[in-house]
Amino acid sequence: MPASADPPVTPDVEAAVRDDVAWFTGLVRAHSTALVRYFARRGPRQDAEDLAAEVFATAWRRRDDVPQGAELPWLYRTAGFTLANHRRKHVDLPVEEVPEAGRPRVADDPELSALFDAELRGALASVGERDRRILLLHAWEGLDGEQLAEVLGISRSGADAALSRARKRLREAWGERLTF
Repeated sequence: MPASADPPVTPDVEAAVRDDVAWFTGLVRAHSTALVRYFARRGPRQDAEDLAAEVFATAWRRRDDVPQGAELPWLYRTAGFTLANHRRKHVDLPVEEVPEAGRPRVADDPELSALFDAELRGALASVGERDRRILLLHAWEGLDGEQLAEVLGISRSGADAALSRARKRLREAWGERLTF
């Protein structure tokens, strides 16, 4: 039996491939700087470009899942997962020793150590991981409303409420640190 040849490529398939490549090229051009900055603020700078490339590779593989018009929030959400996976790779702990809840990480956290104000740094460290993530996505990445909701995987009203609660907790934490 003769070896089967690949089916011929039709003009429709060629057009679809061109469209995918154009979409991906535009995505990278539009958002690569934002993603590299996202990672540079949260981890070792030398890893930022590699981590951004991982996110774009995921976007290419899952291009049908990337919502049109909300690409950047989808990329940030994927970046959060990518960063978490990257951090787990560098923790050499037996499973039974992995803590149930995250510990405050001020000194070794680029997000917090980049902030020079010790009081703000302390207040941010005390609000908890989720609140800190929400506050920094809003303040540093400029996400608001729909985009924040998309990154968090919740509704717009849920994102607004989460941001409001995070701001309130930060104000309270800051106020506690400033009282004598």
